[in-house]
Amino acid sequence: MEKLIENEDYYFEDGLMVLTEAYLKKRGYCCGNGCRHCPYEGEPDERPSKPKS
Repeated sequence: MEKLIENEDYYFEDGLMVLTEAYLKKRGYCCGNGCRHCPYEGEPDERPSKPKS
């Protein structure tokens, strides 16, 4: 796993880590948790989901 870069992949707000849109795009799928900067639109069933291992 690649090391995350502060202010590029995430930032802190009120003590919580917030993932950026850039990171979420690199990750490649929607986790379904309603992330603030989620780049994936549409109904949850239409979003790319985590690959099954």
